Amino acid sequence: MTAINKQWLLKRRPQGDVTRDDFEYVETPIPEVGEGEVRVRHLYLSIDPTNRLWTREADGYLPAVPLNTPMRGNGIGIVEESRHERFKEGDFVGGFLQWQTHVVVKGNELGKMRVQEGTPLTHYHGLLGAIGFTAFFGLMDIGKPKAGETIVVSAAAGAVGSLVCQIGKKEGCRVVGLAGSDDKCQWLIDELGIDAAINYKTEDVAESMAKHCPDGIDIYFDNVGGDILDAALGLINVGARIPLCGMISTYNDSEPQPGPKNLIQVLNQRARLEGFIVIDYLPRAKEAFEYLVPAYESGKIQFRTHVVEGIDQVPDALTMLFRGENEGKLIVKIDPDWHD
Repeated sequence: MTAINKQWLLKRRPQGDVTRDDFEYVETPIPEVGEGEVRVRHLYLSIDPTNRLWTREADGYLPAVPLNTPMRGNGIGIVEESRHERFKEGDFVGGFLQWQTHVVVKGNELGKMRVQEGTPLTHYHGLLGAIGFTAFFGLMDIGKPKAGETIVVSAAAGAVGSLVCQIGKKEGCRVVGLAGSDDKCQWLIDELGIDAAINYKTEDVAESMAKHCPDGIDIYFDNVGGDILDAALGLINVGARIPLCGMISTYNDSEPQPGPKNLIQVLNQRARLEGFIVIDYLPRAKEAFEYLVPAYESGKIQFRTHVVEGIDQVPDALTMLFRGENEGKLIVKIDPDWHD
C-alpha cells in the first residue's frame, strides 16, 4: 500500500485572528526518495508566533508561504530512508518539516541532531533549541546585562520570556515581568524568583512599570510591541538596551499600527534598540549550550513545555498560542506512536 502523508495547507491569508478555517487538511501519497534526498517521519512540531507572520502575503525575514502548499513549521523528526551521504536511517534531524506527518527533502535542507541520552526530544524545541538560543543571545548579546540593572520582560511567562527572566536573575539583575493572568504572574514570582510581575490585562501598565522600576529600565526585552513597548520606552535610562525579539500583539492586525509615541526616548536616552532573528545565531549555538545546560542541570533555570497531541490539532494549537492559553513552550506531538 502507498504510504500516506497527512498535511495542513495554507488555504487563505488570515484576516485578523488566525483560525482553523485558514488551513485545509489533505492526505497525499508520500513521494519516492530521489538521489540526495531524505524521507523523514515528523515527531514534534514547534508552534511559534512567527507562524502567523509566514501566512501574510508580504515576505518577511523568510518568504511568505504560498497558498495551497504545506504550512511552514519547524520540526524534529527521524530519518526513515536516506539517499544522502550525511544521513542514515534512525538519525534525528531538525528543520522546516512543515505541518505534515512526513517529508521528502534534500539532505542539505536538514540539520543532524546530536541527541543526548535521557534528554526528551521536546527539549530541542525549547531550552536546547531556538527558544533557548533566542533568550540567551537576545539578552546576553544585545542586552548585555550587568549586575544591579533593571530588566523588564514582556510575555514573561512565555517560552522565551521565562528564560530571559531567569537568565537576568542569574546575572544579578532586578527583573520585572509582564504576563496576562494573575496565576502566571504568581508563577513568575514564586517559581522563577523574579522581583515583580505585572498583569497587563488588569493593571495600568505604565503606572505599574513606574512603581516597580523606581530607578528606570536598563534593559527592556520586547516580545510583544504595541502599547507595552511604548510604556517601557517612557522609562528607559541613558544607555538602555532594547532587544526586539517579537511583536506578537500586532501579528493579527489587518492594518499597520501607529508607531510608539515615546520613540524619541531612544534618541534622548542614547538607547540601543535592535531587532534580531535567532537563525542568525545558529553558528554560535555552542555558546548557548555551554551556558544553559549547566544552569538547567544545577536547577538555576527551569523550563516548561506544553504538548498537544495529534496532527489534527495543529491549527488549534496556533490559535491557543495567540490566546495565551498555553503554559510553557507549545509543541504538537505529530506521531502518536512515538515515545522518547
